[in-house]
Amino acid sequence: MGDKIKVGISSCLLGEKVRFDSGHKQSTYVNKELRDYFDFVSVCPEVGMGLSVPRPTIRLMSDEERIILVETKDASKDYTDGMMQFTRGKVDELKDTEMCGYIVCAKSPSCGMERVKVYSNGHASTDGVGLYTKHLMETMPWLPVEEDGRLNDPILKENFISRVYGLNDFYKSMEGEPTAGKIVAFHSRYKLTLMAHDPASYKELGRLVANQADYSPEEFYQAYRLGLMEGLKNRASRKNVTNVLMHIQGYFKRSLTKAEKAELATVIDDYRTGILPVLAPLTLLKHYLNAYPDEYLAQQQFLQPHPEEMRLRYGL
Repeated sequence: MGDKIKVGISSCLLGEKVRFDSGHKQSTYVNKELRDYFDFVSVCPEVGMGLSVPRPTIRLMSDEERIILVETKDASKDYTDGMMQFTRGKVDELKDTEMCGYIVCAKSPSCGMERVKVYSNGHASTDGVGLYTKHLMETMPWLPVEEDGRLNDPILKENFISRVYGLNDFYKSMEGEPTAGKIVAFHSRYKLTLMAHDPASYKELGRLVANQADYSPEEFYQAYRLGLMEGLKNRASRKNVTNVLMHIQGYFKRSLTKAEKAELATVIDDYRTGILPVLAPLTLLKHYLNAYPDEYLAQQQFLQPHPEEMRLRYGL
């Protein structure tokens, strides 16, 4: 299966007993399904900054000026500086690794990605982000970040795993030394994937690649990586995917019999209208690609964005 992909994770999701009550929040999906593919880098910011297990609960509070992290029962105990000191050090360390994704614990005042409670004058709003994860996402805006609970949604799960594999593929293609040529070769393999996820990003990245001479090599690398990952964040909609399938269908128009063409058109249309999952037209197209090889199509990542054994396209 090759090398496992480096992915960060909140320690409690791996079953580590690091929570305030000495418990964990073990994620079955992470531990049963993803461990075979990912090499997890476990981080608990609260323990990392020196808090004990067990410990009093902490929460985010807004004091007009800024969001602070305090003890729930005694707001004079302020942990903001300690948390930020740990966070900056840890994220700086991760930034220089080829980490390809991060799974965080939902609703946590340190790790939550969205809808974290922020208290102010006795009221709570739910528009906060955990301090650690906020800094992580601001410092590494290209990094796919997702919450444990959201991975139960088949569409969000497939999108997250696709992004992790896409970023890993990007890093592997650079072989530790990015060049404009390697990025252009990578881009040509991701054309159909980008068209499926976000046609606007596909055009924008195309322009970036065409104008690479205007950038320093490092600027071009950074801009391409960010644009790629922003594009892949968009859900590959049924409409866009149908367009890509029809585009691929065009490559076989000389090879297929009339009956085969009709069958393929029907299967693509049944996917478009929601009768069949995307796996049906893809399986048929891969079958024709075996029978009538095409070099450009064969290297398109769209046909196989992640290992088949992960069974991620069954419900899409």
